[in-house]
Amino acid sequence: MLQLFSPAKINLFLRVLGKRPDGYHEIASLFQAIDLGDQLTLTFSTKDTLTCSNPDLPCGDSNLITKALMLFRRQTGLNTPVAIHLEKNIPTQAGLGGGSSNAATTLWGLNALHDFPFSEQELQTWSASIGSDVPFFFSKGTAYCIGRGEKVRDLLPLSLPSFSLIKPSVGLATPAIFQALKLQECSTLDPDQLLHDFMIGKHRFINDLEIPALRLCHSLAQIKEKHPTAFMTGSGSTMVILSGDTKPLHRKQGWY
Repeated sequence: MLQLFSPAKINLFLRVLGKRPDGYHEIASLFQAIDLGDQLTLTFSTKDTLTCSNPDLPCGDSNLITKALMLFRRQTGLNTPVAIHLEKNIPTQAGLGGGSSNAATTLWGLNALHDFPFSEQELQTWSASIGSDVPFFFSKGTAYCIGRGEKVRDLLPLSLPSFSLIKPSVGLATPAIFQALKLQECSTLDPDQLLHDFMIGKHRFINDLEIPALRLCHSLAQIKEKHPTAFMTGSGSTMVILSGDTKPLHRKQGWY
């Protein structure tokens, strides 16, 4: 039996660079894993089961854990039944990457149950077919992600302000946010320059998806009014509230 930590992430900046021919958007984003996370338990069993502490979360074919299990089997031919339980702490539709993290952790855990026949690089490559954010969760915890988000470059840990998270009760669906996005409203700042600035301790927290999210979600607009320096992570609806203290953020021990 394996008990694994499945971390959330925040986007320290997220630039949307344009629409791609495949219908996705080209992005450039600085991802950071955080200590908030779910717990996944995997064990060999007599039949496949997926259970979750949150009764509102579907446990069928639409769940990214199930998609990760099916992907692992297609790629490896390893079909031993597995029981998986998800203790859910990361809110859904929050921009925190909970489902993507669960998928990555599932792939890692299945590989571990079979005594690691495949490399993390192989798992990371496969995982892009599940979702754009999934490959990040095979990084060391801080990474620059481009393309759809699936091209991941590991970075050293950053020194960042400490922060808290505010998540209104309403969630935001990623497709709705991108549908409401107007490219002319996006920042014109060079993402490579933004990355360089972060590396030297000059923080500019920018998220091009925040403007459409504020239009769609009155609760977010209220948070932004109260905390003008707050910024949204991912496609929302979580806002990151900064404090004045700085400390290095490291990969949480025992991620996997």
